Amino acid sequence: MNYHNKLLGAALAAVTALASFGPSALQAAEKLTLYCSPQIEWCQLMVEEFKKATGIDVAMTRKSSGETFAQIKAESRNPKGDVWWGGTGDPHLQAAEEGLTEKYMSPMLPKLHDWAQRQGSDSGNRTVGIYAGALGFGYNKDLLAKNNLPTPKCWKDLLNPAFKGHVQMANPNSSGTAYTTLATIVQIFGEDEGFEFMKGLHKNINQYTKSGSAPIKAAARGETTIGIVFQHDIVTQVVKGFPIEVVSPCEGTGYEIGSMSIIKGARNADSAKKFYDFALDPKIQTMAKQARAYQVPSNASANPPPEAPDLKDIKLIDYDFKKYGSSAERRRLLAKWDKEVKSLPR
Repeated sequence: MNYHNKLLGAALAAVTALASFGPSALQAAEKLTLYCSPQIEWCQLMVEEFKKATGIDVAMTRKSSGETFAQIKAESRNPKGDVWWGGTGDPHLQAAEEGLTEKYMSPMLPKLHDWAQRQGSDSGNRTVGIYAGALGFGYNKDLLAKNNLPTPKCWKDLLNPAFKGHVQMANPNSSGTAYTTLATIVQIFGEDEGFEFMKGLHKNINQYTKSGSAPIKAAARGETTIGIVFQHDIVTQVVKGFPIEVVSPCEGTGYEIGSMSIIKGARNADSAKKFYDFALDPKIQTMAKQARAYQVPSNASANPPPEAPDLKDIKLIDYDFKKYGSSAERRRLLAKWDKEVKSLPR
């Protein structure tokens, strides 16, 4: 047998060997590209459990809600992500309105709480609620005592000049948490008084962070006294043993419906739908506690962690998700905040 015949024989043998494994061996392995907005520990847990359940490889990127929305919008002509999981619902609703996400109705949908299903209907079923959490603030008890500061119980308490340099929140342009704060204040006090509140608060802010949960982590480290965040993020620091106190503001407060969306033009659409259904499963949602995530899960059969704030005990406003999740309103409020608040000296 000459050299060329040997080469041909080897190639045929290789093809025969591959064929013996069936069609799946000749196809590329299933993949998923996940954009994740909650805390990194929860993102990693979801990736591990999904791969364990399905065998699908996941490439995950963790960014805040505002950053993820901006990325999806920038990539819209050549989408690189498949699923956007978690983060506040307002930018998910905006993405739905702008046609950046796909319609999908999971068979798990009827098993969800009403508030999670409404998120779906409000978006034309281009997003769905996966958890809920109330806004608030937390303070470091040791720093409060050390600096002889009064105990804050209400939103307006944060305007006290004694708190100058002691308050931290995220930038609403990058953070869904902070945008929820801005929209909440406007809804509680009205737009004119609400923006006066934000100007007064600005005088006491020591830093606008990129991530929504960063302020309470800074408070836990002793780098700031007060952090404006979702209450479940405060509970995470309390459970870790830090001297942090949770505050539900006396005037009432807004809340988020953390959401999930399939990105329009997803390259791995089948894997995206599998993840979507997986993330709505009550057993998977109940696992959130393992990642010290204390949101209220959207599946009515899921068990919230015992440490999770009970929404029934919190004075929640009738947050207008449809209005404040719309593209026009979100852009308008952010532009106004940049012009009238962020530009001011501190």
